[in-house]
Amino acid sequence: DGLVVSENMKSKNIDVKIPESELEAEDRGAEEERPRESDSNILDLSSDYPRDKHISIQRHLADLEKLADLREDERKPCPLCPEEKFKACYSHKLHRHLQNLHWKVSVEFEGYRMCICHLPCRPVKPNLVGDQTLSKMGAHYHCIICSATIVRRTDMIGHINRHVNKGETESRFSTVRAPKSSYEVVKESATDVQVLPNHSTPQKTDSYFNPKMKLNRQLIFCALAVLAGERKPIECLDAFGATGIMGLQWAKHLRSSVKVTINDCNENSVTMIKENCHLNKMKVKLNIREEDNGETVGNGEENSDTIEVTKMDANVVMHLRSFDFIHLDPFGTSVNYLDSAFRNVRNLGIVSLTSTDISSLYAKAQHVALRHYGCNIVRTEYYKELAARAVIAAVTRAAARCNKGIEVLLAVALEHFVLVVVRVLRGPTPADDSANKVRYLIHCQWCEERVFQKEGNMVEENPYQQLPCDCHGSMPGKTAVLLGPLWSGALFNTGFLRRMLLEAVQYGLDEAQPLLKTLVCESECTAPKHFSTPSPGDENKQEECGVYIRTPNTSAESYLVHGKRKSEEVLRGAAKRQRAEHSAEHPPFYYNIHRHSIKGMNMPKLNKFLNYLSEAGYRVSRTHFDPMGVRTNAPLAQFKTVLMKYSTPTYVGAQAEGPVHLPGEIQVGEEVPAAAVVKVKEAELAEDDKSGVAATVFTESYATHCAAE
Repeated sequence: DGLVVSENMKSKNIDVKIPESELEAEDRGAEEERPRESDSNILDLSSDYPRDKHISIQRHLADLEKLADLREDERKPCPLCPEEKFKACYSHKLHRHLQNLHWKVSVEFEGYRMCICHLPCRPVKPNLVGDQTLSKMGAHYHCIICSATIVRRTDMIGHINRHVNKGETESRFSTVRAPKSSYEVVKESATDVQVLPNHSTPQKTDSYFNPKMKLNRQLIFCALAVLAGERKPIECLDAFGATGIMGLQWAKHLRSSVKVTINDCNENSVTMIKENCHLNKMKVKLNIREEDNGETVGNGEENSDTIEVTKMDANVVMHLRSFDFIHLDPFGTSVNYLDSAFRNVRNLGIVSLTSTDISSLYAKAQHVALRHYGCNIVRTEYYKELAARAVIAAVTRAAARCNKGIEVLLAVALEHFVLVVVRVLRGPTPADDSANKVRYLIHCQWCEERVFQKEGNMVEENPYQQLPCDCHGSMPGKTAVLLGPLWSGALFNTGFLRRMLLEAVQYGLDEAQPLLKTLVCESECTAPKHFSTPSPGDENKQEECGVYIRTPNTSAESYLVHGKRKSEEVLRGAAKRQRAEHSAEHPPFYYNIHRHSIKGMNMPKLNKFLNYLSEAGYRVSRTHFDPMGVRTNAPLAQFKTVLMKYSTPTYVGAQAEGPVHLPGEIQVGEEVPAAAVVKVKEAELAEDDKSGVAATVFTESYATHCAAE
């Protein structure tokens, strides 16, 4: 208890000099405290707060007065003040003292009052005046949630408000689980889960549930549903279960197609997962080391409503078992679990990982990105795609250490997370092919042009020659930086995304459908108006990872026979012969149309600009990474040329949107000199402004813009 000073000082390892008079008062207070603890009527604490509170935290003023009734003398001391500060007095004076000094300045929280305390609970550094030592015991408050001691009342109110804003409750600081009455039931995708009141804030002993990650859960479910259509049953693992919402959705919708294992290393989370399984009428299997004893696919229906729940470290469970589908969603980076994930994942299985350390991935903490991912990045206009490629590069290296290659099926980078879904290809040859796609990126800091470094180990004399721009020759100093290593291959698999879209439509996942449509257009690098919803009959034409994937409408010769290498080699050979029929890989990175707009000019609408670029002979599409981004294979110079051609001056109010006529010797495919643009604009302005003032202003403003570029 806070009344016993000597025990507090020893437990906190604090060396404070206290006069002998105070020590004697402390001993008397300790002797008085022992009988007080034996009285069950002293503290009126409900079961909502199982941990013992300080005596300054009470519900009513009468409870404070009861603390003083233990003495048999007529004079009663104050239970919250030392005798040196307030001597024993009669009951009427003690009542006024408790009411005016302690109760009126208390802080209220959920029916409790945190009264001000003058006891020596909070050590204060003694002051030395001459040869005397003056020890001052300051007044303070005891927090009802975290037991912290706060001096000022305003600071205490702010301290409690921070707990409330974070959703922190007593369960964070107590090993006793919160009562079931404090749980909230959340429903998502026809799945009910119990969550704690502070479910939106990750804590050490609480289960984390983030409603903003619903889109992430839907994308992962679609990927698993596609894999479940290829082979049945598949063993899937949710390595960080928390509330178990993701694994419950897998088992509830896919039924006998999957064997779900939900793991978490936290005991409270495991208990909550079990309760959520019973809430959704699912059976729970607890023994992870229990062998299957030769189970076949036929008896999968018997275990269709059974979920295996394990309590161990994620690295351990992935070392002990083999899975077809593994999802990693730790709080922060997932690089610590990649080696274990790729060690036992089955061939042609899928590994998905969600990284929420966006501060490092989005180049806000570059040193952390270098420490976690071994990647040097800077803040660019395409920073989200840069983050996705950095994560895939780390995944590729981890898979290559296990003699496995990867095929990227999906890479999404949004506001709160970066999601990467890859298919595992076993063997040293796929591992080498994947490792060769990890390269460095040369990025120009002036115009933000970028290009992947060429393959080879030979040192180039002038690496700036690889950049399409000429900023190094026209600008002083070093103009480019070397970023990476990054993944240089494709970020999407069109066939897999189309089948994910079919699953999203089938299960009614409304939030995932618009994003998947955008991803299909982005993977094909086509405009949205050219998008066609896939039909089930087109699935047999899709090729993934160099092999044909088993689909309902695929012929018997195209079936993927799991575990037979001969059949896989035949399928790979047939797929290689038809690779020419598939569209080319989408171009890397994108340009932000606002970043490259021209000052003093109104740029065209984004969809019209996509049509202009497409008419110029370039592949073009929008990107989910940036709502104003344009993914195209056009160089930056041609991108700016088309943008300049179809931009209109801001001073022309009545002029309709249309192209700016360039001189006859300049074509769309060529870079437009700044002098030619100035000449054209001066001629146009001269017609409206005979005095030439506007032309002079435009010339100066555009010259300033070119110098800044």
